[in-house]
Amino acid sequence: MKLKFLGTGTSQGIPVIGCTCEVCTSGNPKDNRFRSSVMVTTEENKKILIDCGPDFRQQMLLNHEHLVDVILLTHEHNDHVIGLDDMRPLIFKSGKHIPIYCYERVGNEIKNRFPYAFTDVRYPGAPAFDLYTINNEPFTVLDTEIVPVEVIHYKITVFGYKFKNMAYITDANFISETEKEKLKNLDVLILNCIRKFDPHPAHFVLADVIQLYKELKPEKMFLTHISHHLGVHDIEDKQLPEGMHLAYDGLEIDF
Repeated sequence: MKLKFLGTGTSQGIPVIGCTCEVCTSGNPKDNRFRSSVMVTTEENKKILIDCGPDFRQQMLLNHEHLVDVILLTHEHNDHVIGLDDMRPLIFKSGKHIPIYCYERVGNEIKNRFPYAFTDVRYPGAPAFDLYTINNEPFTVLDTEIVPVEVIHYKITVFGYKFKNMAYITDANFISETEKEKLKNLDVLILNCIRKFDPHPAHFVLADVIQLYKELKPEKMFLTHISHHLGVHDIEDKQLPEGMHLAYDGLEIDF
């Protein structure tokens, strides 16, 4: 299986509008970050998209991706769901609804934000989705077992997702001891890291993820959901502990 980072930035992306900091003015493409999202490609070449933010259209075009079979949503914040309307060309081409798997709470929010996608009689140009509620227990889609990992993002529960011996977690600032058991000794652990210093009420910062790296002992860890406060890629990546790396848009890993 493969995972491609379509975006590795926070809700503002990088560069941030109006910012002239070293990161936002960097000429290194690795310092340009769309809003966080990944595409998982299964052994049967099926496409599982995790989150669909405001950069979805550009992400698909730049990465020459032409298909989404299933969508997994981590939570309902706009930078993770507001691109769903841009699914329309894929829906029109396939002639099928695209299934979305998420919390019931998240599904209700999707219906509220895109009511035209769920009416009994839809406008011909509207997108069409099938919502499937998942809980914190394994489920199977496209012959692929997926294990949700429930984490806390400020005051709400958010799902990360585990495939085989790889887990993807974004928008978290707390993981319970029970959920940590799912994350120990992985081949790959992908974890959010918003900035280098100063605790954040809703996201891990660098000291947090280094501690989790030591505790959970993955073979490799990649950091995502990165803000311009973390620093430029080529400097900060070299300073991380061995086995830890900053992810960047377009990076592809096998697992």
